[in-house]
Amino acid sequence: MSEGSITRRGKKSWRIKYDLPRDETGERRIAYKTVKGTRKDAEKEKRRLMTAIDKGVHVDPSALTVADYLDQWLADVAPASVGPKALERYRGLVKKQIKPHIGTTQLQKLRPADIAAWLQALGKTEISIRSIQHAHGVLRTALAHAAAVEIIERNVATFIKPPTMLRTEVEILNAEQIADALRKLEGHSIYPIAALAIGTGARRGELTALRWDDLDLAAATVRIERSVEQTKDGLRVKPPKTAAGRRTVSLPALTVKALRDHRRQTLELRLQLGIGALPGDEPVFGDIDGNWPTPHSITKCWRRAVQSRGLPRITFHSLRHSHASALIAAGLDVVTVSRRLGHASPALTLSTYSHLFTNSDDKAAAAIDAALSQ
Repeated sequence: MSEGSITRRGKKSWRIKYDLPRDETGERRIAYKTVKGTRKDAEKEKRRLMTAIDKGVHVDPSALTVADYLDQWLADVAPASVGPKALERYRGLVKKQIKPHIGTTQLQKLRPADIAAWLQALGKTEISIRSIQHAHGVLRTALAHAAAVEIIERNVATFIKPPTMLRTEVEILNAEQIADALRKLEGHSIYPIAALAIGTGARRGELTALRWDDLDLAAATVRIERSVEQTKDGLRVKPPKTAAGRRTVSLPALTVKALRDHRRQTLELRLQLGIGALPGDEPVFGDIDGNWPTPHSITKCWRRAVQSRGLPRITFHSLRHSHASALIAAGLDVVTVSRRLGHASPALTLSTYSHLFTNSDDKAAAAIDAALSQ
């Protein structure tokens, strides 16, 4: 069996020194690995390394390519920190945007200049700046882990920043357009969920995850506790990302009426089919068999409605922004708006809708003027 030695490097750090298989010329090759923990942890890792070398399955850290490392990271590390949908996105970015450019580069030889050249190459393609930023973020996160376990000395992705773009104002409907859009949507299958989106500012996934038990139409409230996520493997019902995402939102009268009509129509159809009463755990916007609606189907239905009913060409998600805009225009403070939207913090609300709070400073100045005039 191959030999190795262990040397203390700190209170809870140990360096393993071991021999790699000799190269073609017979030259001795030595490798090092640092293990954080107890001496027992270091001994365990040394045995694993020695066994891997003897079996011929050890990977020389100096020969590990970016592509090989990312494959290992996606398989063993990333799934523990992100959900299936995000992991699916990571895999796509690694496959399409990272591997073709720097995948064959040896991980330990990756330099900031390589990152700069890679970002420049992506900038010459049709990929959006946002996607370039996401690809850079995935690589930066993956390299951070490599640096933490000391496969590499530093995370070179942190030295080169991705391209930035000016924040564009989000697409919204003003008060007049909201009223006009809802009038035009009456009678369309998308109307109930659109009315709920405009009335609450809830996200598409949150709306598709609603059950009838989540609605209290008598009290005019909806309880948001989960979200539906669509991946290649199917639908996944998940809890909110943060505690702020779990919330109870009051409903405007028009939304309550739209939901009452939707419930009545659903009950009438069930009676016609001989299915019977409407269980409380049934999806509000599901099919007659009680299946969850898919977020993609909501988007497709919205696009068809926009075209057939002559609505402004905005996305379904823009209804959430329109709701926020209406709240801000009515003078609600940022904390209240943030809680209603389920944002993790008011800072996120401000960063998204800062351009809509422009009148606040004018009001503050007027208030000071009034005080000084006394």
